Amino acid sequence: MELLDISRSIVLVIDMQGKLVEAVEQSAQMIAATTRLLKICDLFAVPVLLTEQYPQGLGATHAEIRAAFDSLKAPKHYMAKTSFGCCGDQNFERLLAELRPGIEPRRRQIIVAGIEAHVCVTQTVVELLRQGSQIHLCWECISGRGAKYRHYAMERMSQAGAIVTSHESIAFEWLRHKDHPSFKAVNALLREGQLGA
Repeated sequence: MELLDISRSIVLVIDMQGKLVEAVEQSAQMIAATTRLLKICDLFAVPVLLTEQYPQGLGATHAEIRAAFDSLKAPKHYMAKTSFGCCGDQNFERLLAELRPGIEPRRRQIIVAGIEAHVCVTQTVVELLRQGSQIHLCWECISGRGAKYRHYAMERMSQAGAIVTSHESIAFEWLRHKDHPSFKAVNALLREGQLGA
């Protein structure tokens, strides 16, 4: 167990697409928290990989999340896939390596957001853990169709070795100190989230 390190972190946003986003548990919270997480990534130049599962059938990423992704100045990649787990796509490892060149999989800290918790998210997380990556599950940014599906998926991933965290914890671990140049900007983003809750 270790704190997040800006130089090794990657944020992975999995399949937040189409009507499914509106159908999952606490979708408004998930959309708002994921959008804030992406804005926080930009403050620290933390790279982001966004995936879509069969977009021809499931639709595009939710407009707010896609807008936040598109506006990133931080390094980013997009990947369309047909395998449920991201690791099943032949491009996935290459894209991760491009976002963090020179960092071995076992040194990576991957922060995960996405749907559905019990399908694409779980399959991705279990495979990444097997490869040795450190996985941080941003609980407000992960959901599924039904509280029990989400609950047991989070429990399974945690038992497999993933760390459950929040976007606020992530931000403060990247900051480490109140004198960090991004402290005020992070605080403003987090206060905005509390006001909207």
